[in-house]
Amino acid sequence: MDTSDPSIIFDAQGECDYCSNFAKTIAPNWHTDARGNTELMQLADKIRAAGKGKDFDCIIGLSGGLDSSYVTYLAKEKMGLRPLLFHVDAGWNTDQAVGNIEKLVDGLGVELYTEVINWEEMKDLQVAFLRSQIPDQDLPQDASFFSSLYKFARQHGIKHVITGSNFSTECCREPEEWGGYLGIDKLLFGDIHRRFGKRPLETFPLTDILVYKLYDQKILGMTVHHPLNLVSFVKNEAENELERRFGWQRFQHKHHESRFTRFYEDYWLPRKFGFHKRRAHFSSLIMTGQMTRAAALERLAKPEMDEHFLRQEFEYVAHKLDLTVQELQQIFDGKNKTYRDYRNKRWMIGFGANAMRWLGLEKRYFR
Repeated sequence: MDTSDPSIIFDAQGECDYCSNFAKTIAPNWHTDARGNTELMQLADKIRAAGKGKDFDCIIGLSGGLDSSYVTYLAKEKMGLRPLLFHVDAGWNTDQAVGNIEKLVDGLGVELYTEVINWEEMKDLQVAFLRSQIPDQDLPQDASFFSSLYKFARQHGIKHVITGSNFSTECCREPEEWGGYLGIDKLLFGDIHRRFGKRPLETFPLTDILVYKLYDQKILGMTVHHPLNLVSFVKNEAENELERRFGWQRFQHKHHESRFTRFYEDYWLPRKFGFHKRRAHFSSLIMTGQMTRAAALERLAKPEMDEHFLRQEFEYVAHKLDLTVQELQQIFDGKNKTYRDYRNKRWMIGFGANAMRWLGLEKRYFR
């Protein structure tokens, strides 16, 4: 991490606050040994008991990427659960992601439900966000994923949500300035779409973060579990295991299961705003002993994908969004803005995130 995160702090020894937070807050509370296994089995017993007489014990959002794929394998094979796999097709799946999902479903013998987002509405919202000129361009996809899953769980009385979110590959969270806005803010979405959208969002799922954090979890009793924090989850080993067991195919980098996210993180964000999310991804692997700093700097010295491929992707994204290449280029060349240029309730969401840290419910930095 470097000063492209404007809030980063270095101490007298040159150590940044991400590393000190990992050493002081995350590592002492992260147990992947016998203690973690005991907690994992107790969690499995609790979820199975709550699921008696029901079709499913829990629900898992599955993208086809590593984290969600491995937690699915863990839940079914090692925890003995009966999960419903929930996939949201927002129009940007890579063939590799679709293939990985099919292999897991067939190999594990589990049920899959796919929610298909209305493409015309998805497209309109994504173009509106692009025209807003803010770095947070993955918010429309994220909103469709989380909102659909929580809505489905709420409608079907599913109380246990299992997520692939973990410390091993995500202990260094991307700062807010890099497009890491803290959740789904309906006020922000509404203002951006009002200014730049062209059609009403009649079916697009949009659940405000305060609804699924407070109403769903605190009133309805829905609980989100992070089983990957209770086992030894090492990126290369997990990829090898999934490949050996199911023929699962690994991705070149994190989040490459979505064609738009791959383009956004590898082209749009670094070239338009100067932000490289790979810095945070690699920093997580460095802190957890899975990558050297020298190897990370070598990777960062060049784009993740070659120039010819990236130009092809630029054209693909433009055409898929019904924009000409010139129109997308004009947006790219436009004046950069931030969420602060639009109506939002970031202060309220930030207060909630800080409260979770004060209560010890969240150990990563949110800023």
